[in-house]
Amino acid sequence: MSDPLNTTPPPLPGRPSPVPPVPPPRRNGFGRFLRGLGRGLNITRLVVLNVIFFGFLGIFFLLVFVGNRADKIDDKTVLVLAPDGALVEQYSADPASRAFSRLSGDGVKQVQVRDLVRAIDAAAKDDRISRILLRTDKLQAGGFAALREVGGALDRFRAAGKPVIAWGANLEQGQYYLAAHADKIYVDPQGGVIATGLANYRLFYKDLLDKLGVQVHLFRVGQFKSAAEPFILDHASPESKEADGYWLGGLWTTWINEVAKARHIDPAELRADVDGLAERVRDAKGSLAQLAVDEKLADGIATDQDIVQMFRKEGVPAGRKDTGFRNVDLGTYLADRGLTTVDMLQTSPGVAVVVAEGEITGGKQAQGTIGGDSTAALIRSVRQDRRTRALVLRVNSPGGEVYAAEQIRREVELTREAGIPVVVSMGDVAASGGYWISMNANRIYAEPNTITGSIGIFGMFFTVPDTLAKLGVKSDGVGTSPLAGAFDMTRPLDPKVGILIQSIIDKGYRDFVGGVARARGKDFAAIDTIAQGRVWTGEQAVQRGLVDRLGSLDDAVRDAAQQAGLGKDYNVRYAEKPMGAFERFLTSVGDSTEARVAVSWGFQLPSWVAELPKLAPEFVLFRTAEAGKPHVYAYCFCSPR
Repeated sequence: MSDPLNTTPPPLPGRPSPVPPVPPPRRNGFGRFLRGLGRGLNITRLVVLNVIFFGFLGIFFLLVFVGNRADKIDDKTVLVLAPDGALVEQYSADPASRAFSRLSGDGVKQVQVRDLVRAIDAAAKDDRISRILLRTDKLQAGGFAALREVGGALDRFRAAGKPVIAWGANLEQGQYYLAAHADKIYVDPQGGVIATGLANYRLFYKDLLDKLGVQVHLFRVGQFKSAAEPFILDHASPESKEADGYWLGGLWTTWINEVAKARHIDPAELRADVDGLAERVRDAKGSLAQLAVDEKLADGIATDQDIVQMFRKEGVPAGRKDTGFRNVDLGTYLADRGLTTVDMLQTSPGVAVVVAEGEITGGKQAQGTIGGDSTAALIRSVRQDRRTRALVLRVNSPGGEVYAAEQIRREVELTREAGIPVVVSMGDVAASGGYWISMNANRIYAEPNTITGSIGIFGMFFTVPDTLAKLGVKSDGVGTSPLAGAFDMTRPLDPKVGILIQSIIDKGYRDFVGGVARARGKDFAAIDTIAQGRVWTGEQAVQRGLVDRLGSLDDAVRDAAQQAGLGKDYNVRYAEKPMGAFERFLTSVGDSTEARVAVSWGFQLPSWVAELPKLAPEFVLFRTAEAGKPHVYAYCFCSPR
């Protein structure tokens, strides 16, 4: 009987019978297990990827079709500005990191100055926005120039006939500097205003390095170039204190005068109140809130609920579920007005703004840090873009590596030679290397309280033979020439190496001063007198010819447009590295959805972790330093606290 399962056809006459197929080898149990495991992992991977994809897709559609209805802005809405974090010219974190920034608790948070200014200016013309409530409690106020930019926008909002109300608990002097632009200031009964003046104290490491046996060899030019003093001294030098006292005094006088003008107080009286704060608090029986009212720094004492009731009495409708008052926050308002994507939509000719913020280092760097290659390439791309009629370089940098700064300066010079006017707008600080990249602009603007100058350079070289000796380790050997191995940090510094490095530093200083002299139309001696590594405020720099005019970023943009012959109707775009679709998605939804979910699950870091780098800023210089290789820096540690 034939096998019913045998499908092999019968042989044809005259032909050999076909060879039956060889059955596959039988797998053992372990092989079948591995094969099954692999299939299971692959299926799991596909399921997880699909869940993630459709999860993001679901969130996107939820935000688009539901969020828009929930976030609809009605008439008589209050724009609530409560900046949380540091004011910056440009985000330093990538979109994904920003989206999940809430995981850091009170860690690194940033608010772009341009976002605040754009929102305030748009709200001034928006009939739906009736007023602004300004809350500065969580603002990490650093430099005063950025605060002045935002304050100027608040003044324009008030000039449009709309009130600005500021309310907060404990306002320190940077936060109050912004709040002073409000029509009315209210403080919580348990809060107040604390203004103590400006200081610039630093840590000094010489004794520690001596104990470790580390030898620091400093090479510098400039009588007042004190950036590296903490590594060679155990105290601030007299020259450093003299220079710091001068520019800090200038900043503080500006603060006193502008706050006094805004609050209709005599400047001398305000200065005396600050100087006698301790005694005045004692006389007020510890009530900072009442003291603020008595000294005319605040208009009244109110809780947050008191503010709600005040707005309701003044005609502001209730919020959702008949609670609070009708309001919109900064992020929602920016999205509603399309202000987060305005730069990507600019297609017609106009003014391009390039932000140079952070330390200047070599190579390609992310946003928030200036890279010699990356920032130079960005300026180059702007120059080659047909839309660019003028360039505004917004500088907020204490400096960094000299060669990286020179790369950027060359691109600025080439842009001018291409017939494109370049205007520099200085932010909180544009000192040392920050001034180096600025000096070849057609015109330089600064705020009165910008920190600039510090024209000087230095280099450092560390050797550790004594450190190794403490551990019982010594370095020895031979070289083929006098300087062979001379940059080996395990050996004592050869005097010839000191001569070599100092000669390089001297040339760098001559190049810096000479470049400034040519750019500013002055002789070398005139610039050398005001250089020497000395720091100036923007107002002091104008008096010494290092800055052309006092003014805001808007002033610089208008000047650039005028030089380019653009008239009054022109576009302004920020030139940045373009984001991909996924990055744009994270930027738009991260803060409102994913990050909040993560925080609700309890994933947070202690807030003090983010503060540690601020205690020893000198060490930022060594993030890109290479062992055994000397680096030349144009850097200024000149941020007041």
